[in-house]
Amino acid sequence: MNRSIVLQLDGMGPLYRQIYRAFRNDILTRALPPGGRVPSTRTLANLLKVSRNTAVLAYEQLLAEGYLETRVGAAGTVVAPVLPPDSLRPHFSESLDRQRHTVSRSHARLAIAGERILKAARATIDSLGLPSLSWELTPPRLRYDFRPGRAAFPDLPYALWCRLLGARARHATLRDLDYGPPAGRWELREAIAARLRRLRGIDASPERIVIVNGTQQALDLISRVLLNPGDRVLIEEPHYTGARCVFMSAGAKLLTSAVDNNGIQVPKVKRRAIRLAYVTPSHQFPTGVVLPIARRLELLDWASRVGAFIVEDDYDSEYRYDGPPLQALAGLDREGRVIYVGTFSKILFPALRLGYLVLPEVLVEPVVATKAMGDTGTAILEQLVLADFISMGHFDRHLRRTNASNAARRNALVAAVRKEFRERAEVCGANSGLHLLVWLKGSGGGMIADVHTKAEKASVGLYGVEAFYLKPPKRTGVVLGYAPLPESEIREGIRCLAAALK
Repeated sequence: MNRSIVLQLDGMGPLYRQIYRAFRNDILTRALPPGGRVPSTRTLANLLKVSRNTAVLAYEQLLAEGYLETRVGAAGTVVAPVLPPDSLRPHFSESLDRQRHTVSRSHARLAIAGERILKAARATIDSLGLPSLSWELTPPRLRYDFRPGRAAFPDLPYALWCRLLGARARHATLRDLDYGPPAGRWELREAIAARLRRLRGIDASPERIVIVNGTQQALDLISRVLLNPGDRVLIEEPHYTGARCVFMSAGAKLLTSAVDNNGIQVPKVKRRAIRLAYVTPSHQFPTGVVLPIARRLELLDWASRVGAFIVEDDYDSEYRYDGPPLQALAGLDREGRVIYVGTFSKILFPALRLGYLVLPEVLVEPVVATKAMGDTGTAILEQLVLADFISMGHFDRHLRRTNASNAARRNALVAAVRKEFRERAEVCGANSGLHLLVWLKGSGGGMIADVHTKAEKASVGLYGVEAFYLKPPKRTGVVLGYAPLPESEIREGIRCLAAALK
């Protein structure tokens, strides 16, 4: 291949994924013939005006999937003579798709609900700059990944967890190997109820707790049970895009209320048409502010007046570094209006896929029935191991250790941001949670263009705050998660980011 190569980048997502898709399409359509040589990573980077690291990431993905192969000697990297077995099925170009598929568009049209889901998924993909809708965060070879949503993996007690899992597996009964109750095993629900009473002030009986496969399933179940197309849902601005995606998929009309230094601003108008409000009061996502008691009570009073349910997403309430957590909204609720959502993805690890709902009594039966229709129950052994982990005191000990280590990482991140950016940075949400929001100013005091791409070129992963707004702000913000990173990498990553944004 000569130096006049022209790749059609689609402009969607990270640059390395755009280059990967462009090469893959040319290979599948035979624009690049089998055995044909491709440029070196250095040459490709010069041709496309990207960093060499970006070109390396794209080639590594193509090599891993079998589209390219390396040869010893002068041949270098070439198109694979034989394509991967499954490559022709999912990755046809549009023209080949039309030739090979026999089902017409009229027969393959989606239901209205399917169209809504697809629209919501595409909106989320675009806002976060993802190649596809997936909660998997880390692409290959991002050296410093500050994107939020990951746990403190270095702090996990792997050996202890494996021992508990092995013990449960060795002594599993037939009941443990059969289908489980859709609401979850009693042992785990009882352990969660005891913890919530002790630490979050929620008088939750195990009968009102439903085990789910994480926050996304919790929100999906709530939407299926409570929302009709056109119902109004109040969300924070900014907000968690995973919730926005679910409510859009249900056909809800989204109303936003701005977040200030005290969390969501409670609407003054008595809107009886609002069906649901979604809030993150213990550590607002992404600003990190905490909803004070006075405004929590105001929000509950508003919900009572307009007849709305409140979804309280308490996703990382356990991590608070300056004083104890405030009582949960669900603990203050006296009318059965709050639906409490908790997860173990941030405290333990996301692949565990265990979260829970604490429901008002009136919603228990419909939510359990809806869950039973969808998945016939959550994996049992993991539930039992987690119940053991909590009841034996390991959970609280693990939380104390991770609170200390995450506080140290938080301090390192705040110090590094202030050192590298000085007066050009404003840090928000440092008192709790596992991420910070940092507002940045350009060298002239204005906005900084294309932060995501500039950071990626420096091998730094982050999310721009605009992804979490329906109407993006007129200043530059970045959301920085820090839980899995050593303090030395935090400092070096922020140094690289500051250099990239100068």
